[in-house]
Amino acid sequence: MSPTKPTKPVAPAAAPSRLRTATDDYLELAAKLREGGGKARVQKMHEQGKLSPRERVAGLLDTGAPWLEVGLLVAHDRYDGQAPGAGVITGVGMVEGREAVVVANDATVKAGSWWPETITKILRAQEIAMRQRIPIIYLVDSAGVNLPYQGGVFPGQYGAARIFYYNSLMRRYLRVPQVSAVMGSCIAGGAYLPALSDVIFMVDGTSFMGLGGPNLVKGATGQTIDGETLGGARTHTEISAVAHYRAANDAECLQRIRDYVGRLPRTGGVQHARTKSVAAARPAGDLYALLPQDHRMSYDARQVLECLLDGGRLDEFQPDVAREMICGHARIEGWPVAVIANARGIIKGKPGERPRFGGIIYTESAEKVAFFIETANRERMPILFVQDVSGFMVGADAEHSGIIRAGARFVEAMATASVPKLVLTVNHASGAGYYAMAGQGFDPDFIVSWPTGRMGVMEGEAAVMAVHSTEIQKAQAAGAPLPDAVRKQVEVMRADYDHQLDARFAAARGFVDAIVTAEETRDMVAFLLQVTSRYAGPHLGPFVLPPLDAAGAV
Repeated sequence: MSPTKPTKPVAPAAAPSRLRTATDDYLELAAKLREGGGKARVQKMHEQGKLSPRERVAGLLDTGAPWLEVGLLVAHDRYDGQAPGAGVITGVGMVEGREAVVVANDATVKAGSWWPETITKILRAQEIAMRQRIPIIYLVDSAGVNLPYQGGVFPGQYGAARIFYYNSLMRRYLRVPQVSAVMGSCIAGGAYLPALSDVIFMVDGTSFMGLGGPNLVKGATGQTIDGETLGGARTHTEISAVAHYRAANDAECLQRIRDYVGRLPRTGGVQHARTKSVAAARPAGDLYALLPQDHRMSYDARQVLECLLDGGRLDEFQPDVAREMICGHARIEGWPVAVIANARGIIKGKPGERPRFGGIIYTESAEKVAFFIETANRERMPILFVQDVSGFMVGADAEHSGIIRAGARFVEAMATASVPKLVLTVNHASGAGYYAMAGQGFDPDFIVSWPTGRMGVMEGEAAVMAVHSTEIQKAQAAGAPLPDAVRKQVEVMRADYDHQLDARFAAARGFVDAIVTAEETRDMVAFLLQVTSRYAGPHLGPFVLPPLDAAGAV
């Protein structure tokens, strides 16, 4: 027997990157949520002669064109997992070569009934359409309010009534095209959504629209009537004239909607000088190695930008001033954009100055960014905020330098800029720095996050020290362990913060429009620059009404 050859020692496998692990976890969850109520319910729709909700969306959209699904993760961690996507698919895509918002009830989830978060998603979709002045298409198939949760659906300023308020504003003042297709049930107050649209399509044999279904009619009036006679497609296209077009099946209905949208005129936007797209300087796959395993560690933000920008090129504004904030002009797939990003790591100070911490906003950096925003606004240039911010600097030096005044100027410049604002959360989105970097409360046009995004007032360790510093310092001084009760409270607080800082937690509550992967980011940002360019603005708040005369007319 020949002697055994010596084997080479096997090096331990490198730990997968934090971005890779978080992305894999997100993709697994997203795939599950896209299944809606499951294969059995999809099969039931097929047996009824209907397409499934996602088949309808796919049939409406241009093949191979960009699609940003907004709110996929909303409510995924509520209702014991019984409300994937809150029972509605919302997003922005392309229909016959033009940008459009889509709202499609998912009838595989509790018959498409409305949960409280369903209202939130529909309102967000309507606000996108109003703000960008692009068509919105409703694919209706809903049993109405989910009655056990009506308290979170029916009343309140942002209850279901606001959907119809937005319908009315779009019709009367904003002239945003609204197209409704009743492709299943459309009952009770939900019938006002198509009724307040510009046109209504119905599908022969499978559509029903009415303020009450046959059972309610029987109970209220004693009248016995079948659904088709009461509110079917032929009733509403031949007798009531509530609907305008009748299709033989779902596929024909979707094609007729595409034809309708295709002939709509376009409104004027900002005519940016778009150039030919140039590949990024680095492949998107590099991002998995560029972002550190520990979110507290530093990395080169300029290398991250090289994976996003055309040719990796950033024409940097004041590169030697306040270097913890990166500002400059760039292009993404040919679209011009002003970029504002947080640098991470230790930033070497000027002679005689202390080093600065990247991710922290100082007085000088706040003033620099405020000026850059105001200039971009005058140039009518959209702004991309790349967030990895831990907050504003604190302490005597910061306060004496006027950090409050400079921070307020930063916030005011961002809040009042009337150009499109896009946000990409890379890592931290903490404290008032999150606000200044176009946090959700300031109505950025779109806000997306990588799976590594961490959104909260502060990190868990900072919260632990803020609450338990006295006990921790006392134990350290005595060389003793923390008392069991305090130790348990610290562990619970850390666990709570880790859970609540997760990007999936933010997406479940609609704090971001979508989570995007590293590979999707460049194309998606370019698509959103295209979407936001279609309306000249101003891009302020959820929408801006045109000037009205004394009688309320445009």
